[in-house]
Amino acid sequence: MAPSGFILLDKAAGETSFKALFPLKRVFCTKRVGHAGTLDLRASGLIIAATGRATRLLPYVEAKDKCYTFRLHLGYETDTLEWDGDVVEQGDARAVNRAALEAVLPQFTGDIDQIPPRYCAVKIDGRRASDWAERGKDFEMKPRRIHIESLKVVGEGGVTEGCSGKEFATFNIECVCSKGTYVRALGRDIARALGTCGCVSQIRRHRIGKVSVESAVRGEDLTREHLKSVEQVLDFPVVKLDADQMAVIRKGNWIPWRESVEGAEKQQGRGDDCERLVFAADANGNVLSVCRYEPGRICPKIYLGEDE
Repeated sequence: MAPSGFILLDKAAGETSFKALFPLKRVFCTKRVGHAGTLDLRASGLIIAATGRATRLLPYVEAKDKCYTFRLHLGYETDTLEWDGDVVEQGDARAVNRAALEAVLPQFTGDIDQIPPRYCAVKIDGRRASDWAERGKDFEMKPRRIHIESLKVVGEGGVTEGCSGKEFATFNIECVCSKGTYVRALGRDIARALGTCGCVSQIRRHRIGKVSVESAVRGEDLTREHLKSVEQVLDFPVVKLDADQMAVIRKGNWIPWRESVEGAEKQQGRGDDCERLVFAADANGNVLSVCRYEPGRICPKIYLGEDE
């Protein structure tokens, strides 16, 4: 059986997220791999991938907040909302300066509704929206609720080669946001709030949850030594169980637990999604299960250990 754990990949711009997984299959000799949070083809940065039974934990990774930087180009909009797409609108942004941009950014923090780009992986009638867009089909993208934790300008005046329209200003922006946020759509909407049009370039994902791209590896440099344990990526508290307790959890039954679990009580979720999760480890510290902590008991959720 292939080892279970996480791999931190630094995806290059121009590489698909799917192709970025190929080195994992080769290095770990398995097809049981997956990843959390697809990056656009032109985007670069952190992808958290998993092998073996750790693939079951990817939804928890994907739910983490993410940090991106991107360059906003003001003055034109393209069909893909990227800097080199086909121009669909040319505007004028000569009056926009940094102060004006910073004044509108608070409109886009907190819980907001966002309409995804037409070129994206959202399914419309069973097919990706980008497939319909390439075929010229007329369809409607419905807004989705997202959360923007923070937005700030981190630079201005940068030059990106290959712009397909006339830009009047560029700004580099850092964004901390929830799952489901489209940076390209965010750039479009910020430009419209400024009374002009816009697109983006140089999208890079720097962080997912507590994990930074500085800890990631390029696919061509990947070795088995880069495998991370699940507790190195997900920050659930760890509780140690004795052999009898672990046997009960392994069989899918709950165990009584009278002690408080530091960290579990502080876990927060949005809406109704506020499960308090812990890792259950054996006496040697090996994490074997993800469990749900409730006052007075621990209930099994996902078993990660080897089959008996």
